[in-house]
Amino acid sequence: MKKSIGIVMSLLLLASCVGKDQIKQALKDDPTILAEAIKANPAEVMEALQTAAQNAKAEMAKKREEEENKKLHGFVENPLKPEIREDESIRGTKGGAITLVEYSDFQCPYCTRGFENVVKPMLEKYEGQVQFIYKHLPLSFHSEARIAAEYYEALRLQDPKMAFEFHDMLFTQEGQQKLRQYKEKYLKQAAKKVGANMTKLAKDVKSEYVVNRVKADEAEARKFEIQGTPGFVINGVPVKGAYPMSHFEMIIDLLKEKGKLKLN
Repeated sequence: MKKSIGIVMSLLLLASCVGKDQIKQALKDDPTILAEAIKANPAEVMEALQTAAQNAKAEMAKKREEEENKKLHGFVENPLKPEIREDESIRGTKGGAITLVEYSDFQCPYCTRGFENVVKPMLEKYEGQVQFIYKHLPLSFHSEARIAAEYYEALRLQDPKMAFEFHDMLFTQEGQQKLRQYKEKYLKQAAKKVGANMTKLAKDVKSEYVVNRVKADEAEARKFEIQGTPGFVINGVPVKGAYPMSHFEMIIDLLKEKGKLKLN
């Protein structure tokens, strides 16, 4: 209604020498003026509303793009600093020029896409130059996400390669379906399949070390204001959501352009 009033006032101002304040007072004294104006010029009013809505949408989109671009450049100059622990299990090349950290949830379908469409292509395209670090952000509404994260960490204590295989099994359509259907029973099956010592696994999975490890990842994600999954940090620049590979390539190009990244 406010937009309609503004449009009608604009039309009236253009069509007469009456001041804005006078029109406001007239509308206040007799609100039917607005209704009559709309009835008399319905096509013009609707066209004006549609044009105003399109212009507002375009303006808002441009403003959001400018704000996001400003934030992006801000993180390039002042990057986030995820903790890379001494015992971190790294896929790709340890110490690579590109550091890709993911905060993920084993029951998140978008994380499955993120692994297939971003993580794997990144490891392939920038082979020898990227280190990938998987961290946990189990969401409360995914019933098996936390226990799956704990299984991953317990397996990692036995052999990082087991944890990686477990990760890759869960992040398939079949793995997602079985996790929903069979819950922890499937996690045990997956652990056996990757060759885990099940006695040690049962002991480690609820150990203080494993539980606190997952909580530490969650705390770091919150510190970086990453609330949903997947969330990434690439060389200190956050990417919140399942963005396409091209978005990560754009960040890499920007880092190179700003002299923050050198690749072979």
